[in-house]
Amino acid sequence: MIDLHETESLCPVCLKKIPAFIITEEGTSFMRKTCPEHGTSTTVLWRSGIPMASWIRNKERAHIKNPVTSVTKGCPFDCGLCTDHRQHTCTALIEVTQNCNLNCKFCFADSHSAKIEEPSLDTIRLQYQKVYEVSGSCNIQLSGGEPTVRDDLPDIIRMGRELGFSFIQVNTNGIRMAEEEEYVRALKMSGLSSVFLQFDGISDEIYKKLRGRPLFEKKLKAIENCRKYEIGVVLVPTLVPGINILQIGDIIRFAAGQAPAVRGVHFQPVSYFGRMPHAPADIDRITLPEVMEEVTKQTEGMITAESMEPPGCENSLCSFHGNYMIDGKELKPVTKRKSCCCGTEQAEEGAKKAKAFVARNWSGHEAKACEEQKDSSDWDVILQNIQRNSFSISAMAFQDAWNVNLDRIRDCCIHVVTGDLRLIPFCMYNLTNTEGRSLYRK
Repeated sequence: MIDLHETESLCPVCLKKIPAFIITEEGTSFMRKTCPEHGTSTTVLWRSGIPMASWIRNKERAHIKNPVTSVTKGCPFDCGLCTDHRQHTCTALIEVTQNCNLNCKFCFADSHSAKIEEPSLDTIRLQYQKVYEVSGSCNIQLSGGEPTVRDDLPDIIRMGRELGFSFIQVNTNGIRMAEEEEYVRALKMSGLSSVFLQFDGISDEIYKKLRGRPLFEKKLKAIENCRKYEIGVVLVPTLVPGINILQIGDIIRFAAGQAPAVRGVHFQPVSYFGRMPHAPADIDRITLPEVMEEVTKQTEGMITAESMEPPGCENSLCSFHGNYMIDGKELKPVTKRKSCCCGTEQAEEGAKKAKAFVARNWSGHEAKACEEQKDSSDWDVILQNIQRNSFSISAMAFQDAWNVNLDRIRDCCIHVVTGDLRLIPFCMYNLTNTEGRSLYRK
């Protein structure tokens, strides 16, 4: 039986909006779309024994209370956020630099070592203020480029805390955090909550292929310095078929062994935008359910796909997450997937829960809390132990010009704050056509 669903997408060549069809047959779903000028393209979206239809959670849209842009051309050409957008900001991403100390084969931002003028502190203050005006006190991720190339990153973090943002995370390759312990201390003292650490595997061969140099020892040292200053660490592997798919289980076991400094693993199946070595074929992709199946297989059933849920915040096809407790060397599931036939959920409520979960579970675990347990009630001790031993496994499948679905774009909750003070859905901000042209990234 073939299931057919109509949506909208973009031509990967000219980026014009065109009709698209999601076709499901024998457990595999793919997108087919035709541009009158550039022809038909077909891209795999979902390969699994988990039916896509069973994964969908029905949500009642949220309404943007303080839109920045008006609807004139229609999605995705009015991003900012506009009134057609259907979800509030869960994480606002501020790019504090386009400079980097690596030259990775895959890079959303196409960053490099050439010195590009960085946004001033005044500009970043305005970006913080615009986020607060539109979305309130959401979670902040400082990104780039490589944010730690800025000596004043502690000042940027401190500014955000003073402006009312209680959870601030830095997206980093960890090189400077490995080499300069005093810099890590300054980040902690400024109010840094968490580090989103690029972590593609546990062997240098993988880093040589993806990042151009051996980096595993740097990753270990960065984690150790974060442990010392009680900064939470989330490991972020970019999953590329033929390079590191077979290390999914090893990465999870490594991460659990580094708890409570490491709070979880957040997998990112490779997307083809920004800098990439070639246009993708289906063999170059790994879909979300395939990641779940590899987790199950490579952990020998310790973690099963049934412990992983679709998101309550963003579109169901964007991500999965599972929550666990560490028990010795084992991960015990806390979450269990529910039936999708449970009525309609409130998207706004999902955003609130997602923000609270990230802030609570991805922040550093403070040793001081353990020392104070003897003066705490039994219930406080239980809560502190739960916090210390909690661990998350999640994944986010970003979209590119070949598989972009405008329904998913409208439901996006990760928004990039631009220099002209618009909030652009992450995938739409980074999306590039076959020649590297973007609608929004300048």
